[in-house]
Amino acid sequence: MTREAGKVERRQVRYQGRVQGVGFRARTRAIASGHAVTGWVRNEADGSVLLQAQGPALEAFLGEVARKMARNIDRTEVEPVEPVAGEVGFVIGPSGGRRDAGVV
Repeated sequence: MTREAGKVERRQVRYQGRVQGVGFRARTRAIASGHAVTGWVRNEADGSVLLQAQGPALEAFLGEVARKMARNIDRTEVEPVEPVAGEVGFVIGPSGGRRDAGVV
């Protein structure tokens, strides 16, 4: 999705609720594989799941995550962040840290 012609949007989304230990990250990565998006998803120490994504199918991807994981999500916080140039794939990052595992 773009705000201006040629400008890629990237969003950071924090999901709170029963989002850890329920396959949230794996399901999110599977959903990402069906959309033109790149980014990452990881567990956070506070029990939330943090996601960053960008790409032309960003809105559709985030909408599908919200629909398919709705029963686990109590609260969602979304904010724009700077796009990452050259990013490839969508990964599951290790809990609360590195983002170098599980490239799709």
